[in-house]
Amino acid sequence: MAGFADVSVREELHVLAVDDSLIDRKVIERLLKISSCKVTTVDSGRGALQYLGLDGDDQNSVGFNGLKVNLIITDYWMPGMTGYELMKKIKGSKTFKEIPVVIMSSENVLPRITRCLEEGAEEFIVKPVKLSDVKRLKNNLTTRDSDQEIVIDNHQVEETTLKRKFHETGDQETVHDQNDDDLQSSPSSCLTSSDSPSKRQRKTINDSD
Repeated sequence: MAGFADVSVREELHVLAVDDSLIDRKVIERLLKISSCKVTTVDSGRGALQYLGLDGDDQNSVGFNGLKVNLIITDYWMPGMTGYELMKKIKGSKTFKEIPVVIMSSENVLPRITRCLEEGAEEFIVKPVKLSDVKRLKNNLTTRDSDQEIVIDNHQVEETTLKRKFHETGDQETVHDQNDDDLQSSPSSCLTSSDSPSKRQRKTINDSD
């Protein structure tokens, strides 16, 4: 899927962190790097859209197909564009709509949290963000990727099994067709010895005459 890089043990997780606070950006960047993640930071929602290639008008904002981002973490309150508005832009993109978006805020406002989660946010984290939060997010992404790989593998096994059954059924039908042809070409082979009189029976009949 374009824009969404598969997460694996061998591939570094790439996170786009969006926050207008320099201190908060440094904190989240440090936590992500401790968790062995590649981090790109920007200071605004507009900056995030520019990085993703979604800063044009609606008709031309298709995003950069070659860009690999696994997760976007954004602050909620930012000048110019809120984290909620940024998430809606990302979810409306064909290229990046499958990327999980996590929203952070220093305010624990339930209606705001509910609206973000209902509109597509992966999680809503109340600041300060902790190392355990980052590790949980990373674990959720890797687990989900593994589940997707298992589903794909199961589909491939089912397809292979169906193909094998199809070939086996075709071979059996071929054998039956050959047997039917043999029976049709040799009708005398169906005649048993009881259907025709033996030599001794014919002799007995002639003697009685």
